Amino acid sequence: MATIYEVSKLAGVSLATVSRVINNIDKVKPATRQKVLRAMEDLNYTPNSIAQSLASRRSNSIGVLIPELHGPFFGIMLSHIESELRDAGKHVMIMAGHSDEAKEKESLELLLSRNCDALILHVYSLTDEYLLNLSKGSVPIVLLNRLVAGMEDRCISLDNEHGGYIATKSLLELGHKSLAYISGPHWKVDSFKRIRGHKRALAEFGLEFDQRLMFEGTFEEESGKLGMEQLLQSGIPFTGVVCANDEMAAGAYNTTRKHGLKIPDDMSIIGYDDVAFARYLYPKLSSVTCHIDQMGLMAARSVLKYAYEKDNAAIQKAFKPSVMLRASVDKV
Repeated sequence: MATIYEVSKLAGVSLATVSRVINNIDKVKPATRQKVLRAMEDLNYTPNSIAQSLASRRSNSIGVLIPELHGPFFGIMLSHIESELRDAGKHVMIMAGHSDEAKEKESLELLLSRNCDALILHVYSLTDEYLLNLSKGSVPIVLLNRLVAGMEDRCISLDNEHGGYIATKSLLELGHKSLAYISGPHWKVDSFKRIRGHKRALAEFGLEFDQRLMFEGTFEEESGKLGMEQLLQSGIPFTGVVCANDEMAAGAYNTTRKHGLKIPDDMSIIGYDDVAFARYLYPKLSSVTCHIDQMGLMAARSVLKYAYEKDNAAIQKAFKPSVMLRASVDKV
């Protein structure tokens, strides 16, 4: 079986040049590239990942650290990251940090020990200071759904406050004056910002925020069920509920119907994320579109730019949510 060294000798070029051709790096003259490709064909040489790593000193692997491996939100994000990197000849290693500082650090260190060429991180518990120090190391990192001062060029961020604002405003514009809110964990930055947007919309319409109509959930369906149950049992009337993600909204659907209420006749419900199942609930769930597919794509392109010097695709770093109104909301 031919080796990369034999390709180098036959083509009359260095190992580094052969590596650049194999890894499809642009900095190779067309004539030189053709010499290498002819040598590979004459020797019936097929590159493998080990040979590529030895020659290029790269693993061609990208580490991706996310909070959880379940749920449609992260599935959409990972799908677009993996697809874009696979098309570029790169491999993805995925770890979950479970929104716990110790577990996020442990997973991060494991990815680094596997010689990943770059990291894509969607983390909650690691501090801005920790991430800023990490960004100064030799391994490029890209942050998803987070904006850290001092490393803005490596962040793919979402304006979650605007998302919370437009979700609530859409119901207020339909005439609702008493709204409940099922949030994610308050300590998570994206959850906190969505709440802040919710409060801003209420204030804009001259309404006071009622803490009794707030339930702190976990972003999981079960907490949507429990939250809606507690809100309905509070005895405080409300005509609509804003949920901080679609999974909790699906749980709220369940409890609403259990109490004999109709959606949207008796209760308007809006979610957040606009994942695929939102369009298959009955009635179809109104939601805030976060463009997570495009955010994942931009994270992958950023890695290709910073780790592999591929700078031939436009990269959008800041995203603004939009609202998608469907049959789950109606005028009062």
